[in-house]
Amino acid sequence: MNGPEILVGFDPGLRLFVPHTRRGGATPVVTDGVSTLGHVVESLGVPLTEVGALVVDGHEVPASHIPAAGEAVSVRAVERPQEVPGAPLRFLLDVHLGTLARRLRLLGVDAAYESTDIGDPALATRSAAEKRVLLSRDRGLLRRRELWAGAYVYSTRPADQLRDVLDRFHPELRPWTRCTACNGLLRQATKDEVADRLEHGTHRTYDVFAQCLDCGRAYWKGAHHDQLVAIVERALADYADHG
Repeated sequence: MNGPEILVGFDPGLRLFVPHTRRGGATPVVTDGVSTLGHVVESLGVPLTEVGALVVDGHEVPASHIPAAGEAVSVRAVERPQEVPGAPLRFLLDVHLGTLARRLRLLGVDAAYESTDIGDPALATRSAAEKRVLLSRDRGLLRRRELWAGAYVYSTRPADQLRDVLDRFHPELRPWTRCTACNGLLRQATKDEVADRLEHGTHRTYDVFAQCLDCGRAYWKGAHHDQLVAIVERALADYADHG
């Protein structure tokens, strides 16, 4: 680039995306004179899914703004809770976020998940077709133009990932209503209705069951139930009033 030079500064929460040399404050950026400000920001490493506002010389501008020489740009982080207009709030998670998907489903959040790598174009296309917020740690995927909406998952630890998504989007929580395996809705079921899906010990020990309306999987309060209850109770304590 050899066009107009501008000054660009990033909110502290966005600085992890940019080189260390740009993390101390506003720094000069030479543009090509034709690219949009959104393109410039993404070329510096920040997906637009993480940008809440672009402020030029004190005035908010759209991502389509063409920077002019001498402009001072402030790139702000998304405000929380983030509103996602136009559709019921639901998510699509990439292949690396299976544990997060299961925990969201445990809380009753609509969370589609691809257990195999179907490729970035297919994920972005599904996000648009089903109006789902794509959750990913892949910055390149989040820059795809086909996306309906997206969000970067900042942590590698599932517990932190869950807290981050709940804090950012405040989805309605309806625990124990979705299948953690396929995202389908659950219904109460009798022991006889799910008998063919139970081991002998389970059939003998448990009496309260649920079954997925989509895949038919049976659920009961088994050995890991206390761990699941702890996840649900923590989420409800922190976020139940945000739905």
